[in-house]
Amino acid sequence: MKHDLFRKAYDGSRQIYAEYGVDTDTVLERLSAIPVSMQCWQGDDVTGFEKVGELSDGGLMATGDYPGKPRNADELRMDMEEAFSLIPGRHRINLHALYAEPDSKVERNELQPEHFSRWIDWAKEQGAGLDFNPSFFAHPMVRDGFTLTSTDEGVRRFWIEHGVSCRKIGACMGRELGSPCITNFWIPDGHKDLPADRKGPRVRLMSSLDEIFSEKIDPGYNRDSLESKLFGIGSESYVAGSHEFYLGYAIRNQKLLCLDSGHFHPTEDISDKISAILVHLDEILLHISRGVRWDSDHVVILNEEPKAIAREIVRGDFTSRVHIGLDYFDATINRVAAWVIGMRNMIKALLIALLEPSALLRELEVNGDLTARLALMEELKTLPFGSVWDHYCLQNDVPTGKTWLEEIERYERDVLSRRN
Repeated sequence: MKHDLFRKAYDGSRQIYAEYGVDTDTVLERLSAIPVSMQCWQGDDVTGFEKVGELSDGGLMATGDYPGKPRNADELRMDMEEAFSLIPGRHRINLHALYAEPDSKVERNELQPEHFSRWIDWAKEQGAGLDFNPSFFAHPMVRDGFTLTSTDEGVRRFWIEHGVSCRKIGACMGRELGSPCITNFWIPDGHKDLPADRKGPRVRLMSSLDEIFSEKIDPGYNRDSLESKLFGIGSESYVAGSHEFYLGYAIRNQKLLCLDSGHFHPTEDISDKISAILVHLDEILLHISRGVRWDSDHVVILNEEPKAIAREIVRGDFTSRVHIGLDYFDATINRVAAWVIGMRNMIKALLIALLEPSALLRELEVNGDLTARLALMEELKTLPFGSVWDHYCLQNDVPTGKTWLEEIERYERDVLSRRN
């Protein structure tokens, strides 16, 4: 009976969108072809499973201590499977290097593909691609907040070797899974107070990156990406890897540029940057987060920013050139629910964008009818996308509405609550 109601609602919505020239069946086909990369680090508060002694905060901060945190990689993968069962579509998995599973202690500059073999095998079972990130934080070799920009050649050499290893690991993942792995570089290097030398660290960073990227790797296996940041904890006054630095480096060397929605000024929206950058680069990576007054990595909600980002991707016909991943970690709420909320909201944002009659809006703009353009944009906001979303969930055999939360509550009761 309930499914009959959803079908009737969808049929009505399909007719309404057809009046605007939008075929909802075609829209859902397009939506199913857009993967979102789900970040493993939400599941365990960016802890990882390597054995390197005490971890420093490395410029990261996960708040909260919600019960049920996974104690090993198998439990983390179990939690990710639970999340994927509640998320419509086929998506990707995003790993950090500190999620290696060595049989004995292995330093990060010595990591090999074999240390991620269980992740690769599991991803094959899930039918999902893997993305990868070197972990330039939470490690004793982060000296005074510096890695690739360090004046200590031993420190800098350690992290260069880590970067080289990670590209090879990413290439192995891409080759094994038949889908290019995006290996994304972010470093915390910077100064808490005003530096005397802003140039030196950036010169050293450029030299380090040139060495890391010196070996050519088939882009069919691995694609390199660079992620900037405005500031971090302990680097409030200066960050070597700024947006301007990486933008220039990416264009010069034809690397992907990663735009993290939490890594810019709180009033700065990354949606306008997408088309500006894709004039110069073939592809970019997005990390979708939600900063609250600072880069606090809150769970993604369906507010204006992800909707604006999705609109720019769709309006620019960039769905094959923009890679989307999530990047947040919140331990104040159920960790599996945090994945599901963020993933479902990002997919909803993409659906809303795909349901927009973009060609009609462009035609009105070209014809100079700006009144009709604005009026139509506003009317679209109240069209019944929710019933189209429910239909998409039913197509993918995942719960509609708030019913997914009932499954989360069962999982917490039967699985998470039994972890110590």
